Amino acid sequence: YTRGTVKAFSPFDARADAEALRKAMKGMGTDEEAILKILTSRNNSQRQEIASAFKTLFGRDLVDDLKSELSGKFETLMVSLMRPTYIFDAHALKHAIKGAGTNEKVLIEILASRTPAEVQNIKQVYLQEYEANLEDKITGETSGHFQRLLVVLLQANRDPDGGVNEALVEQDAQVLFRAGELKWGTDEEKFITILGTRSISHLRRVFDKYMTISGFQIEETIDRETSGDLEKLLLAVVKCVRSIPAYFAETLYYSMKGAGTDDDTLIRVMVSRSEIDLLDIRQELRKNFAKSLHQMIQKDTSGDYRKALLLLCGGDDE
Repeated sequence: YTRGTVKAFSPFDARADAEALRKAMKGMGTDEEAILKILTSRNNSQRQEIASAFKTLFGRDLVDDLKSELSGKFETLMVSLMRPTYIFDAHALKHAIKGAGTNEKVLIEILASRTPAEVQNIKQVYLQEYEANLEDKITGETSGHFQRLLVVLLQANRDPDGGVNEALVEQDAQVLFRAGELKWGTDEEKFITILGTRSISHLRRVFDKYMTISGFQIEETIDRETSGDLEKLLLAVVKCVRSIPAYFAETLYYSMKGAGTDDDTLIRVMVSRSEIDLLDIRQELRKNFAKSLHQMIQKDTSGDYRKALLLLCGGDDE
């Protein structure tokens, strides 16, 4: 992953950073700016080293201190930056399916966009950290075709990318066409199996072929023939097959567009993609929405929260 905005900081001194953070939180008043500058300019593994140095030097837990000294969205952002990378997605899913009501948006975003290897890792971590089976938890909170597609994605058995067989491309495109456009009521199962199991390069060809056969983009058919969470999940899968950075560009765009900001989504995407592909996401946002991520954040957020997000964003695409 070299398309992130956050890279390892050099020269890095975990103890010096720990001391600077302690100083920023000690006594009266908190120096928020010092905190955000350090945490946004170190990568996740360096932040973990800082936390460990902090405990060694002061016998205090850095995350607990941040929670008691900061508040609101800024606190959420700083605490999210401190969460170890490997547990980030598992933690987000755990909170999406806990208590009253499930946050389907989080399930859709994570399970549609992560690679099979990442999904396998999420399942393992979930089991280790929460002593629970992620699939059981998700099936307990969802139903119908939405649930089935989530389960297919959780199997993380998508065909690996290889040579594309044009005859199979043609066949899948015809099956989807018959299941969607030609039938009263859609045969959702066909969509679930094909979108959930075929390789990425195969599916990209299927989408082109579908357009040729039907005269529609597959997104248009999904939009017309399905609804609710299933529709959102199918669309997310299609978009991620086409381009993961473009999917996240759209996700960020809609988290800030219009009245009110979906801060949970904004924070989750900015933190989780900052070391992976945020540069590509910025480019796609510029290309597809004629907006710069930097300017959208600038306009939609304020205070230390804004400062930290702008540093994570890493630059403006005029």
